[in-house]
Parts: sequence; C-alpha cells; structure tokens
Amino acid sequence: MTIQTDQNQRRVIIFDTTLRDGEQSPGCSMNLEEKLRVAKMLETMGVDVIESGFPVASSGDFQAVNEVSKIIKDAVVCGLARSSNTDIDSAGEALKPAERKRIHTFISTSPLHMSVKLQMDPGDVHQAVIDSVNRARKYTDDVEWSAEDGTRTEHDFLCRCVESAIAAGATTVNIPDTVGYTVPDEYATLIRMIMDRVPNIDKACVSVHCHNDLGLAVANSLAAVSAGARQVECTINGIGERAGNASLEEIVMALRTRNDVMPYDNNINTRDITKASRIVSGVTGFAVQPNKAIVGANAFAHEAGIHQDGVLKDASTYEIMTPESVGLAKNKLVLGKHSGRHAFSEKLSELGYELGSNAKQDAFRRFKDLADLKKDVYDEDIIALVDDEVVMSANDRVKLLSLEIKCGTVHRPPRAHMKLDVDGAVKNCNSSGDGPVDAAFNGIKKLFPHAARLQLYQVHAVTEGTDAQAEVTVRLEENGKTVNGSGTDTDTMVASVKAYVHALNKLMVKREKTAPVAVSV
Repeated sequence: MTIQTDQNQRRVIIFDTTLRDGEQSPGCSMNLEEKLRVAKMLETMGVDVIESGFPVASSGDFQAVNEVSKIIKDAVVCGLARSSNTDIDSAGEALKPAERKRIHTFISTSPLHMSVKLQMDPGDVHQAVIDSVNRARKYTDDVEWSAEDGTRTEHDFLCRCVESAIAAGATTVNIPDTVGYTVPDEYATLIRMIMDRVPNIDKACVSVHCHNDLGLAVANSLAAVSAGARQVECTINGIGERAGNASLEEIVMALRTRNDVMPYDNNINTRDITKASRIVSGVTGFAVQPNKAIVGANAFAHEAGIHQDGVLKDASTYEIMTPESVGLAKNKLVLGKHSGRHAFSEKLSELGYELGSNAKQDAFRRFKDLADLKKDVYDEDIIALVDDEVVMSANDRVKLLSLEIKCGTVHRPPRAHMKLDVDGAVKNCNSSGDGPVDAAFNGIKKLFPHAARLQLYQVHAVTEGTDAQAEVTVRLEENGKTVNGSGTDTDTMVASVKAYVHALNKLMVKREKTAPVAVSV
C-alpha cells in the first residue's frame, strides 16, 4: 500500500533508515532483538517508512527484514535492493509478511560511479532502472527508486532516469546526496529542476537522502523540502556511513519550531524523540555528544549567568523549544529505597516502558539494589537500569557472575578475581594488568580466549554525584568485524566488564553470519 501524498500539500513523509544506513556505521551493527526493539520504537513515534535492512547482504539482514515485517502494522516496512534480480527477489521474499511493504531499489547515475564503480555505459544503466522497477512492482505497488550519487549526476541523464523510473511504476523517486557534497542552495535548485523538467513528476513523491560529510545534511534536506521534496530520509541521532545521515530529530524539530517559514507537517510524536535517541544510543553503543542538537545532554543546559537569569524569568529567552516537547522529563527525585512496586510501575509507564510481569519484577529487584547503593535515584537512573537489562540475552555465551578488584597504592600491579559462566560452565581466574580495567579485561581473555582487539573504552556518568551510575561503552574488532557493547553499574569496574562481555557476545553472533555488504545511497 503506497503512502498517498500530493507534491503541493504540506505533509512530509519521514523515512527512517536507522536500521539500514545507520547500522553501516563502523561498530554500529545490531542483533535481531535490538533491531526489533528499535523498529517498535520507530513505529510508536510515528515514522512513516522504516527501512529495515538490505536483505541480500546476509542471512542476518534477511531475517531482520522478515521479522520486522511481521511485527510492524502501521508503518511501511522497506527493504533495500540494488538493480539486480537477485537483490530485488530477496527483498520481495523478506518483505512477504509485511502489511505495508516497499522495495527501495537503486543504481548509480553519476559519470564517475557509472564508469569506475559499475563499469556500465549510460544506456545500460538507464535500462537497468526500467528493469529493476518493473521487477520490484511484481512484489508490491510501493516502489522507490534512487539515483545513487544523484547530486553529481548530469541533469539531462538524471531527468531521463527519473522519468523512466516513474513510467515503470516507481511511486517515490529519491535524489540522494550520497557523498555529502552538495550545499543547500545548489540542492534546492536541483530539486526544482527535476520538478520542472520531468513531465510525469506529479505521479511520484520526490525524496531526499543526505549525508553529513560537510555537516550540511539537515540543512540540505530542509532546503529540498522547501523546493518541493515531500519525503526526507534520516536516522535517529544522525548515525550512518562516514559522518552520518541527516538527523531525524533535527529535521522534525526544525519543521515544528520554524513552521512559520517551513509550513509543513509530519506524523512524528516529538515527545518520543528523547526515548528513541536513548534506545538507539544504548543498542549501538554510540554515545550522543553533549552538544548534539535536540537530544544532547547540554541541549537544554544553561551555564552562563546571564542565560540562567533569563531562563529563570522566562524560558523562551534562551530556549526555542521546551524540553518536554522532545520528551525530556525534568530531573526529579521521585523514587527511593522505600518506594513500592506500584510507584515503580507507574514510573516505568511515565518513562514509556511497557514490560511483562517477569521483566518488571526483575527490574524492580534491580531498582531496590540500586536504591541501596545510591542516595538519590533519578529518572535517568531508571532508564539506564532498564536499558542495561534489555541488552542482556538469555542466549549469551558469556555471563558475568562475580568480580573482585584489588588496586591502589598498596596493590601493585592491580589484580582481578573473576567468575564467568562460559557456555554453561562456571570458570574463574586471577589476572593482573597495568590498571584495574586492564586486569579485568585480561581475566576475560583468560577465561574466554579470543583475538578481538579493544578499539574503544569510554565511560560517562548517567547522573551527577560520586554515587552516579557509570555507563561504559566498549568497542571490539576482529578480522574486520567491529561491535560495540555497553554496561551500566554504580561500580565502574563492574560496568566495564559488563560492557566488554556484551561486546564479546555480539561478536560471537557476528562470527556466525556473513559480513553484510556495505552500500551507499
């Protein structure tokens, strides 16, 4: 079923590609459970189209698209395919369970890509456009065609391909800035040129997909909307290839905040933005930079005295949107060690979590343990606690059972005593290292030998204070495969080992799958 939109109407379709293009960020791969969690969040927040993967890339990607197709009811589920029959057939098969499905097929159209990458002449590329759309139409009437490297494509050839794609049955045509090369005025001119020169353009929705290599992805996307585009392709937190994609939260809040100059509507419930950002950050291990627009920790923070004075008198003096409009709750103390199950359950609902009875009981037990350790329990602590539980899987091969660290001026070198459950067997060892973290990680290597290399170790506090929970991100690399793991605990060392073990378990899963094919659109 195709999303109906008129190029002259105000509605802008939000096409989210976090699960496809976003996952192509090095170390950003998600397992099936994580992809399903993100997909559900995207549907809840009102995303129109969810690009759930590239089915032909690997068995894991095929399964992810197929499983997302089974659980998503309101949004359109999209699968990416190159122009080959194999790609399109794989996408069609993976999308079979979807109530609303779209095949997104693409081919390069710029002179550079055609000659160097494809080694095809323009005539053959043009025929491939027609053939690929015709084949995709056999599986669904909702077909999107993309001109890869569209912003560096000759205008005459681009218009010819767009016209032929629409004539073959494409209901959406995407003009991507694949390498993040264009600038807003130039991009808007390109979109207007297509709108003016392609005779059947009124029969399709014009889409844009911008990369952030020059930091202009959001600006370019908004310029294209003002020029007539009515679909924007974007990702949560702006994750994606190289410097990333246009950020969904920035696109949506710009359209909402400056509706006076960009009078366009979309279907996003903006109060879910902060939660979506945290979920994606948690499952990918990619922390959001503090000064990130909309969802960064400092987005609504005021340090300068003159700013603080103004905000206290009237928040609109320095805030162009309210924290509540993006789902950012005020940091209030509402729970403690004497709080009961009912209050905890209400708080989970308020924060947007719907847990089963067993999961809720386990979360409550963990909350009580946390409340015994922390003087003050904040909303952020509850979010970190629940998210930390979600990343753990019953199918994990390695699980932390206990950890004891000896370090400081007396204990040189630092030593760790660790007990792990490895494939159902309890193993323990003593290890040492240059520091407590090194000692702990060496212990994991002793109990579960592996050749993975530590690429990133990152710690940040969930809240303020010396009793704050530590949120740790670990990135491991093995034979070109990169994964991120995360862990949270009031003890930084425990959080560190949780994060390393989480990354190791993800790496074990990745070993069993074919490496996905990286694509740029």
